[in-house]
Amino acid sequence: MEEKVMYIGIVSELTGLSERQIRYYEERKLVFPVRTKGGVRKYSFEDVNHLREINRNIKDGFRTFELEGMLNKRTRRRSQA
Repeated sequence: MEEKVMYIGIVSELTGLSERQIRYYEERKLVFPVRTKGGVRKYSFEDVNHLREINRNIKDGFRTFELEGMLNKRTRRRSQA
């Protein structure tokens, strides 16, 4: 598993998403940051790339519930491999 190393402010800068959007995508179970003992979110480079993909899909007209379905299918395929 890739180490979680970045805080939400850095991820916001790298993705062009607001911190609120990033938190919303976490609420919708589209991204899974780890939390420190103090509750601070930490993200990996894989998380950043995933958020960029989510952002592109949203701009292309997908809705979050559609992305949830796509993520669930992708996760199921990986677990079966």
